[in-house]
Formats: sequence, structure tokens, C-alpha cells
Amino acid sequence: MKKLFLVIFSIIAIASMPVFAETCTMVRASHILVKTKEEADQLEFYLKKGASFEALAQRYSLCPSGRLGGDLNFFSRGQMVKPFEEKAFSMKRGEISEPVKTEFGWHIIKVTNKVCEF
Repeated sequence: MKKLFLVIFSIIAIASMPVFAETCTMVRASHILVKTKEEADQLEFYLKKGASFEALAQRYSLCPSGRLGGDLNFFSRGQMVKPFEEKAFSMKRGEISEPVKTEFGWHIIKVTNKVCEF
């Protein structure tokens, strides 16, 4: 009986524990910035076929970061325009986004690292 009580108590204790979500404070991302949705769609197509993100960024990105393969280094919330930030923080490491529109044009984002806490 004592053993059964401990098992039930353990189950209740574990079930009532709060679920801890991952909170990411910083993201490292690369991006390719182009003027039109059509350009962004074409680059997305090439990426899905296996093209190098870094090579496409070097060749097509309008951002100076293109010379570095699109690398923007680490940034925290509030440093990027809202649509870009929201997308980057919602992505997983290694993931490449669909085209994202901002006031600067169309971005394809690749998240390369995240700093997260539990």
C-alpha cells in the first residue's frame, strides 16, 4: 500500500509541475535581401534544390552582410525590424524561412544559432 501511495504521489507531483518553455534571448542568423517577391521566390526555389545559402547571399543579397554569406551575427529582440525579428525568433537552428517582407525588401532568413534558457 505504501508503494502504491508513493507511485500515485509521484505521478501527481510530476503532472502538476509547470511546463518550462525554451526562452531564446539571442539569435544568430544570416539573410538574403532582395527587392521583389519574385526574386525571393526564385532564391527559395534554388535553396530547396540544395543551393548554398552563403553563395546565394554573396551573389544576390543587397545587404552588405552578403559579402559574409549573409551573416548578421547574434542579435536580441528589439534590434531588427519586427517582421524579421518575429520570424527569426520563431525558427529552429538550421531552418531557412520562406520570404519575409519588411520595409527594406524581401528576406530569406537562415537561423544558424540561438541562445536559449529553460
